[in-house]
This record gives sequence, structure tokens and C-alpha cells, in this order.
Amino acid sequence: MTLLESQEVEVPKLTDDMKELVERQRLGFVATVCPDGTPNLSPKGTVCVLDDDHLIFADIRSPGTVSNLRTNPNVEVNVVDHFVRKGYRFKGTAQVLDAGPDFARYVAFFSDRGMLDAPVRIRAIVIIRVDQARQVISPGYDHRADEASMRSYWVKYYMNDTGAV
Repeated sequence: MTLLESQEVEVPKLTDDMKELVERQRLGFVATVCPDGTPNLSPKGTVCVLDDDHLIFADIRSPGTVSNLRTNPNVEVNVVDHFVRKGYRFKGTAQVLDAGPDFARYVAFFSDRGMLDAPVRIRAIVIIRVDQARQVISPGYDHRADEASMRSYWVKYYMNDTGAV
């Protein structure tokens, strides 16, 4: 999906709208930098809001992402509602926890959110301090006036499998 970022607005913390979108979508695309300088992009199904300034996700099968963050903590997370074609880019720095009382507390955080096997599955916890948050809007809004018409179009597209764009 091509995303138009010309309408980006910097926000100093996570707004209620940002929090709601992250909690509703949960799937975030996490971009890190490999040691050779190339990008690494990996979907994470556990991205959620920790507080007004932090996102968190659990490392279940993310050895490359975690390794990259240990070397270079700079990170960007994109969370987009695929039906309304809007979302947010969150840039910041990550902290990786894989032992100790904070790690145990955050594993319990995911258990409390419904991941019943969290203590067995989670290898590390990644906490991202959000320094920049910017809106992402699809150029599809050049042809569709509002979220309702955008959602209707994409629901029909995916549910009827028309193949039209």
C-alpha cells in the first residue's frame, strides 16, 4: 500500500486516537536497522500501548528485530487500519528486556491481556519510547471523500474478492 505522508503532523505523545488505533489493530510493522545498514521490517502481532509515551511488544519469534535493537535502538512502528487506510508512524528508541523483575512484570502484562502462554512464548520484551508520532493517510482519499466510503470500498474489495482497485 502506498501511503501519503504529506499531511503529517508531529505530536509530542500518544493521543487517545493513536492509542485506540494501536489497541484495535494490534498488528504493527516494526522497522529496524541491520548491522550492515540495511533495513529490516517485521510484522508484530503484539504491539500495544504501555502508557502515554511508550509502545510495547513481545518477542515471540523476532530474533533479527531484537538483535538489531540491541545494536541500534532506533525504531519505527507503523500501525494502519487497512480498511480506512489511515494510521500512524511512531519513531523512537527501544529497550530490550529479557530477564529480571521488569521482564517478569511485562510478561504478566501480556498474560493479563489474554496471552495465556506468555511465560513460555515470550523471549524478550521491547519497550519503545515514542519520540515522534505522525499520521499516515492513503492517497485513496484523493478519490474517496471520507472514512465511511473508504471502509465500504475496502470491505467490499476484501469480502467479495473482486480484485478491483
